[in-house]
Amino acid sequence: MFERYTEKARRVIFFARYEASQFGSSYIETEHMLLGLLREDKALTHRFLVSVGSVESIRKQIEAHAATREKVFVSTSVDLPLSNESKRVLAYAAEEAERLAHKHIGTEHLFLGLLREENCFGAELLHERGVKLSAVREELTRVPHQTAPSSSAHPSRPLAEVSRDLAKAAADNDVDPLIGRKEEMESIIEALCFRTRNSPVLIGEPGVGKTAIVKGLAQRIADGEVPTFLADKHIVELDLALMIAGAKDRGHYEERVKALIQDLKQSNSIIFVEDLALLVGAGLVEGWLEAANILKSLVRAEIQCISETTPAGYETAIQRVPWFARCSRPINVLPLNEAETVQVLHGLKQGYEKYHAVRYTDDALQCAAQHANGYISKATDVLDAAGTRVKLRQTPLPEDVLKAQKAIKFLEQRIENAIASHEFEKARFYSDEERKQRETLNSLREKYHLDQSSMAVVGRQVVEEVISRWG
Repeated sequence: MFERYTEKARRVIFFARYEASQFGSSYIETEHMLLGLLREDKALTHRFLVSVGSVESIRKQIEAHAATREKVFVSTSVDLPLSNESKRVLAYAAEEAERLAHKHIGTEHLFLGLLREENCFGAELLHERGVKLSAVREELTRVPHQTAPSSSAHPSRPLAEVSRDLAKAAADNDVDPLIGRKEEMESIIEALCFRTRNSPVLIGEPGVGKTAIVKGLAQRIADGEVPTFLADKHIVELDLALMIAGAKDRGHYEERVKALIQDLKQSNSIIFVEDLALLVGAGLVEGWLEAANILKSLVRAEIQCISETTPAGYETAIQRVPWFARCSRPINVLPLNEAETVQVLHGLKQGYEKYHAVRYTDDALQCAAQHANGYISKATDVLDAAGTRVKLRQTPLPEDVLKAQKAIKFLEQRIENAIASHEFEKARFYSDEERKQRETLNSLREKYHLDQSSMAVVGRQVVEEVISRWG
């Protein structure tokens, strides 16, 4: 049935089935196919959803819609069938491929097929956001959808050896959310849009959250919530010290720099280096001159750069390396006030609660914010330490609960590996097993009364203990 489908289109169908099973549906519905598209081909969906709201809001609507349905847990040995609406979507997708004279059925054809099946929940979600069949069809005819080359998602050497793709990390939910900092975010996006001096440098004291702003931009790119000129960009965190060491070890220094520039251009990347100005300006780090030369080569090659430093570091940099001031655009990042810090901690606490298996009270967050005095890293360090302290005092989880948790993590990794290797039958098997383990874990949590209300609590007293201990 799926012989004509591209690999990405087949992965959409697999992910749709997986989403349907997670929602307890007895059929693969059109909304599950939409989730599969959002998960598999962000470049396509962000192209048409970038100006009409957050992609995450679609999932929330689908979750709310699923809550109104009765869950039907079918046997995991039975493959979930397509609903009649989803079958028509696939038929329409084949027609759209023929209309465009395409040999294979890709994700763009599935997207068009979904829009053609007007009386379904998946299409309704898109229509609510202003996505129209005629407009999408016209745009795809004018500018055909291209599958992003592998080098975009996984930068080729030598870039892969000396960098980390923050946009990919954000897409994989591997970065903390950015709370607030609207003005700084607008400034950094505006700076990247300039014709000259379009390499923003965030200037602020250590711990105010400069790196968090850059990662927040990467998250916006992953979510498609940026202007069109940034939509296909990758922010790669470049380790200049590693680049210098690698070039020296292998020799052919100039060739390595040229290869780096070529990789950056091919992957459409913006580089990010922590404390860049200090590295190129202070002269205290071995290899700083080579770092300055590398950056100068990048600037001449019109590679944009985001950097961060302290006010003193920036002054030193522009004195020691005058060209740095000519290409950079300074953006001041001030400490947050107490209310803003509390707001940020509320946004970040879920990650710490999940990691430590605890709950933080509002008083605990307020106390950490008061101690931090606007420096987010200090506040999160306090929360982390307090969560660790409470976790160490807890009674260990029952062995069978730990066993089920480990099994789920193991199966999640197997699913990802199988999908990456295009072994979809294996991925289907592992997803069925993962669902069984989750059902087992839920039963065990009920058996041992391990609900949210029974989790250990991190209150103000524990936070004060941590602060007192640190002095």
